[in-house]
Amino acid sequence: MKPERDPVAPGQRSVWDFPRPAIAEPCDAHVRIEHRGTIIAETREAVCTFETSHPPSYYIPPQAITPGVLRRATGSSFCEWKGAAVYWDVVVADTVLPRIGWSYPSPSASFARLRDHVAFYAGPFDRCTVNGEVVIPQPGAFYGGWITSGYAGPFKGGPGSMGW
Repeated sequence: MKPERDPVAPGQRSVWDFPRPAIAEPCDAHVRIEHRGTIIAETREAVCTFETSHPPSYYIPPQAITPGVLRRATGSSFCEWKGAAVYWDVVVADTVLPRIGWSYPSPSASFARLRDHVAFYAGPFDRCTVNGEVVIPQPGAFYGGWITSGYAGPFKGGPGSMGW
């Protein structure tokens, strides 16, 4: 059962107007991730994925990620649209944030622009921003969208949203 849409304020987009299946588009937003005084990634060349009921996920090109902070993690998952994902730990000094990033080394043809870009869960980092605005992590343990004031929900991942 679809939930009732949140009101859309001026300048916002409803995630309920996003397509299904998902799409990936270039994004010129200023995306920045910081943890323990280290800039993990910073770019204006991310690729965003948009999917009905989800806030965008930001896939960061490898050259915008600080060298040496990524370590390949165990495990994988499969997206019916994007293909097989691998996971990444982020290592900053003596801190390891396990399985906090994911990427698609061989994405499906429709998502080829995601190849080798890395998306990150926002929650474990000290600060993730889009155009200077601190993001709110998408609810739920699996989803990796970043919520900003530019998007209206409700967002998949919270209690009762499993069947959306």
